[in-house]
Amino acid sequence: MSRSLHALFDAIANAQNEQQLYLALTNTVGEHFGVERWGLYLLEDLPTRDISVQTIPQVCLQGNPVGRYVVERHAPAHEQLILAPEDWKEICPRHDHAHVMSGPVICNGRVVGTLNLARACGSPAFDANDLADLSALCLHLSAKIATLRAKPKTFHSPLVSRLTPRELEIAELVAQGLTNPEIGKKLFITQNSVKQALKRMFRKLEVSARAEMVAKLQQKVA
Repeated sequence: MSRSLHALFDAIANAQNEQQLYLALTNTVGEHFGVERWGLYLLEDLPTRDISVQTIPQVCLQGNPVGRYVVERHAPAHEQLILAPEDWKEICPRHDHAHVMSGPVICNGRVVGTLNLARACGSPAFDANDLADLSALCLHLSAKIATLRAKPKTFHSPLVSRLTPRELEIAELVAQGLTNPEIGKKLFITQNSVKQALKRMFRKLEVSARAEMVAKLQQKVA
């Protein structure tokens, strides 16, 4: 197994949130697979139990048999595994998507995202080794996403089900005493994004202050 793939595994293991996870992949995934384009699509704004095939980003499904194969079978695939070359050209004539490969990110038995790779015309097609590497990479991604999206032990109230995984991340940092700028820096989002998220969280939880929100989330079921 190549050094760059092990570097990807290490980067995934060290990520503290989904933004860091994306940044960790940025400098290595393209180099390892020799692709011009790639994308990690994750469902960040829905509770895990609400995720379905219909909510996967449209780029992975509409008119894309490779994406549909991945979502339906929970297995990685490239276009030559499913279609004849001439059939793929009819479906996707784009010069920079002459060859595509996609793999699933799984959490709690459901597809919560996909890792998608593309090579331009003139580049070699993806092969069995590429597929094996993507499969291993998706296993690491799935395990990390499951860990990051686990409900924080700080909160015991059933009200946590009202919040998205991102909102729970913010609530956890609020409970640790971080300010909005500190939360934004830690999650790689703007201070205004934190402020707007807190407003939504207050409405969902029917509270008006940070301390009240944390106390309500920490209440145990009687």
